[in-house]
Amino acid sequence: MSERRLRIGELAELTGTTPRTIRYYEEIGLLPASEERAQGKRRLYADSDVERLQELIRLRDLLNLSLDELSQLVAAEAARAEIRREFAETEDADTRRELLDQALDHIATQLGAARARAHGQAAARAISPPRDRHRRRSSLTQLSGRGRHPGRFLRCVANVM
Repeated sequence: MSERRLRIGELAELTGTTPRTIRYYEEIGLLPASEERAQGKRRLYADSDVERLQELIRLRDLLNLSLDELSQLVAAEAARAEIRREFAETEDADTRRELLDQALDHIATQLGAARARAHGQAAARAISPPRDRHRRRSSLTQLSGRGRHPGRFLRCVANVM
């Protein structure tokens, strides 16, 4: 029994994106080009393509990644998958240790990208202006050191504004 194949519009609807985005992701290598597609024929996608696209969109949105950063994460994950395959195929302890070292390098790459993005988001939140008067007053109170010469601090802030 063969697996159900989806057309590009169906895949876009299932994943909440557009056919144009899917084509672009194929073009830049984030998604593998659809199989069984002769020149001029429709693209057909498997369940694995749905899962991969959903994961790409989830990572992009969760970490607010650029496509270049997303590509790096995907490449590191593909390398780790290959290492897992090789690890399962070997019994040699030295080879396994070497494979684990390689996997750690890829994990470090992935964590580095995620941490850099998270740090950038935290910094953006820290410098964004308060949304209302109460939050502004609260922020100024926190910055003033809660009682250590608050008047002097607030006069300085008033002069800057």
